[in-house]
Amino acid sequence: MFDPPPVSRIYQARAWTISYNVVSSYRFGRNSTNRVRRTTVADARFLLWNVEWMNDLFVSVEDDDDPAEFRPDGDKPAHSQDATVRQRRDDLSGVLDELEADVVVAVEGPNRTGELQLFFDEDVEGEWQTWVQPSKGSAQCIGVAVRVDGGGFADPPFEPFDTQDMAVFDAFLNDADDDGIDENYAFERRPLYVQVNPAEGSSFRVLGLHLKSKGIFGAYEWSKWWQIADANRRKILAQATQVRLGFLDPYMTDAQTKDVPLIVCGDINDGPGLDANEKKFFGSGIERLMGTVWRPELCLRNAIFESLPEEKRAELDFEAISTTSFQDPIFNNTWHSEWIDHVLHTGSEPWVTNASVHEEMPDGAPIWRKYPHASDHYPISVTVST
Repeated sequence: MFDPPPVSRIYQARAWTISYNVVSSYRFGRNSTNRVRRTTVADARFLLWNVEWMNDLFVSVEDDDDPAEFRPDGDKPAHSQDATVRQRRDDLSGVLDELEADVVVAVEGPNRTGELQLFFDEDVEGEWQTWVQPSKGSAQCIGVAVRVDGGGFADPPFEPFDTQDMAVFDAFLNDADDDGIDENYAFERRPLYVQVNPAEGSSFRVLGLHLKSKGIFGAYEWSKWWQIADANRRKILAQATQVRLGFLDPYMTDAQTKDVPLIVCGDINDGPGLDANEKKFFGSGIERLMGTVWRPELCLRNAIFESLPEEKRAELDFEAISTTSFQDPIFNNTWHSEWIDHVLHTGSEPWVTNASVHEEMPDGAPIWRKYPHASDHYPISVTVST
């Protein structure tokens, strides 16, 4: 158990300063039953995917202990009125079967573990064990699934740490725009935190995130629209700062965890650089998560960026990377492509490699054409070598 005393920290980068008070204890899930395994190197295919309102596929229940049940095949999911439940199930499972992952982190997953298990049991090839991080009062939770029929994982294949019991992910105060006023923030969805145990290879841990959306889904007077856009980005920055200072910095410096490989992945709802709103407070959520140049030993590597050709990396040219697309309702429904889903990892050397954003399936067919009802995000695969 890692329980440091309350501390006050200053986090600086570029031309901004954020004063931030950490007043809670931290728990990294280290107890007598959680042992980090260190053996030989093994490779696993790891998939991150925002599966878009997967909980629409299941019957709503009053009691979390009620059995999981799919909605009727012909029903229209609330957030996918152009598809049926059966079409969405078939397209989601079709993508997963073709990409042949060993570990899947599902963002916008169902609300309960039983529902994710039901989907993998009935619709996806192979035998899987799953877990969904509960998030009281919220939908679109984050889940993990590990394939166990190939002998690639130990028993148990993974060990979840319930982040409802981790104070660092409770509501918190933060001065995201450096105006001297602390504001109240919270995580809409509790992060997923698990340890994965390969049969051959070292254990590694995964922190799955889904930060605040930048989307504005209503019609507003122009100045009000900008106020909401600013507020959304401040919240993303505050959440990213909380994860960085409250979880990642302690994880990467504490003797009990600093040598345990960690993947930080999810829908961050932010890409590299600063948009018009972010320039007001010189803050990027993804860059805050990755770390500061002043503490290079605590920076995270970005597996998708490192998959670019050398000349693109040298020029910091991110144009080739897109993990989702959407129509802009303000400018004549123009399509925009954005990079907002990320796979980051600890370590000075890359052990999470071969990142691929799957805009096409293995047979070359565009994913949106072959599986049009799967998701509005592209799945991202990497090779994990521990």
